[in-house]
Amino acid sequence: MEEKTNTYDRRTAKTKKAIIDAVAELLTEKELHAVTVKEITEKADINRGTFYKHFLDVYDLYNKMETDILIDLGLLVLDLSHLPFDKVYTHLINYVDNNRSVFRMMYCPNNRSSMRDRFNRLLEGLFRQMEADKNNKNISDITLRYQTNYRSRGCTAVIALWTRGNFAESKEFIIKNLTELDSNTALFIDKSK
Repeated sequence: MEEKTNTYDRRTAKTKKAIIDAVAELLTEKELHAVTVKEITEKADINRGTFYKHFLDVYDLYNKMETDILIDLGLLVLDLSHLPFDKVYTHLINYVDNNRSVFRMMYCPNNRSSMRDRFNRLLEGLFRQMEADKNNKNISDITLRYQTNYRSRGCTAVIALWTRGNFAESKEFIIKNLTELDSNTALFIDKSK
């Protein structure tokens, strides 16, 4: 019985991933209100009944998808908080690379949701906590707030450029550049103390 449950769980997870990838791809082409269940099911290669087994409609799918992505990113950020910045970038870029369709959707011009801003706030919070811990500062320090906002926006700008460029550069190239840019930012922050 256990084997059947594991197979079912894997199949369900695979189906949900296909649906999410399909809607994410469609959202790079058009706005949410213009996406139909028919388009999603055709792109995911599933029938309508399977779609409705998991979601009420396109908006329900999108809301659940956004919530799941942000929870995933939040958990990733928590896992990264104890690592040095170069390792943070390695894990973060690997995550982006493994979830390309979601990040294409997040950074496409058609996406009007707050997901980008929420992702940036997660990174800013991570950077602020790391800097506060490293420098024994209060997390609400105003200088720290400006510095970590700058740092997180730079990071997301690089991710956005990579994503919009259809991931043309290698992960290693992006990690190296983020690490180098960030080390220069860290030097500036250390000098401004």
